[in-house]
Amino acid sequence: MTPTPHGLPDARDRRAPSARAGARGLTGFSALIVLALLVSRPAAAQEAPWPGTEWPKSTPAAQGMNGALFDSLDQAILNRRYAHVDRMVVVRNGYLVYSTEYDRDYESISHGVRSPLGCGIEACRDASEVHDYNYLHPSRHPWYEGRDVHTLQSVTKSVAATVLGAAIHEGLIPSVEAPLLSYFQDYDLTDVDSRLNEVTLHDLLTMRSGIEWHEQDRPLDETNTTLQLERSDDWIQFTLDQPMDASPGSRWVYNSGGSHLMSGIVRSATGRYIDEYAEASLFGPLGISEYHWKATPRGYPDTEGGLFMEAEDLARIGLLYLRDGIWDGTRLLPEGWVAQATARQVERVNPAGWGYGYQWWRVDRGDTQVWAGLGFGGQFLLILPEHDIVGVINSWNVFGANSSNVLMPFLDALIESVER
Repeated sequence: MTPTPHGLPDARDRRAPSARAGARGLTGFSALIVLALLVSRPAAAQEAPWPGTEWPKSTPAAQGMNGALFDSLDQAILNRRYAHVDRMVVVRNGYLVYSTEYDRDYESISHGVRSPLGCGIEACRDASEVHDYNYLHPSRHPWYEGRDVHTLQSVTKSVAATVLGAAIHEGLIPSVEAPLLSYFQDYDLTDVDSRLNEVTLHDLLTMRSGIEWHEQDRPLDETNTTLQLERSDDWIQFTLDQPMDASPGSRWVYNSGGSHLMSGIVRSATGRYIDEYAEASLFGPLGISEYHWKATPRGYPDTEGGLFMEAEDLARIGLLYLRDGIWDGTRLLPEGWVAQATARQVERVNPAGWGYGYQWWRVDRGDTQVWAGLGFGGQFLLILPEHDIVGVINSWNVFGANSSNVLMPFLDALIESVER
């Protein structure tokens, strides 16, 4: 979740190429289950060509899906039951089977609207308020400056963690057991809590760093730590300076500042900013050339919620996870990374009983495993390994409209479309 505006960063734009001990990893039995899901795919999946410039296309019926469920959801979206949904994409067996875009007039939708999230058309006091952290102005959100790249918000966290995994695969980061502070020796660590020296990348990725953070438990006001972060001049130093209220690995707290530290980790480990490194290690191999990655005042790409991408390109990240980190015969992620990253490293992190992995959610539905990247305003990347499905929804429900959340109807449609 990236619920707050503020900051006037330059943007990086790339158009071309204890509980701690118990949750350290999967049990052997769980690992075998995940491995089985990854390798026992339908024959059609193994025969599908890899996406090139475009996805190989098919129909829901040809891939064993009931397309009427997507048509029904499409009609409900058109009728605005779920307010401002912008894109819906479904991939099965490596084929694009459903892709729709909904034309929303965000100039009209945002007209006169002003809130802690920003200002819309004719609601800004002057041009200085139209910046990359104004979430209401249509020049910046949800599409970036009229391009076909949509804000991902906190799905950025899942993508950034994937880039970090690529750095581990290339030997630039030794493992998730590496000490967090070893990547921030150029920062002022004089006054940090001594317990921060014990934090590992594993703790950070699973939202259990122990850093005190008030994001989900505070309104959008000066007491919200993420709002404070986005108003600060140095996001990394701000996060490192926060007090700790728990021992590392002992308690789950949603912390966008911790997610932004991934930007500093990759920069320190690789010598490149994370967008530059992603182009070489992830986006390039996957065929993703169009994106925008907002940057903080110090020039670090915003890994807590700053990535913009086209929905069909985001689905490529999902397919990479379905294929165990291998793309067109080349391994991009460490062996075992997908199983670890999508495991329920932390159980029951909310009343719905969801789990959490390496910046990935587990939103399992009944007996169906669901790996998910979730973002503010209605950004959903859903991966159903048992059914070889990737689903993507982009929305921009930030204007206070009274509407239903499309997440569960979309997830149910994906599951029910293949059930007999």
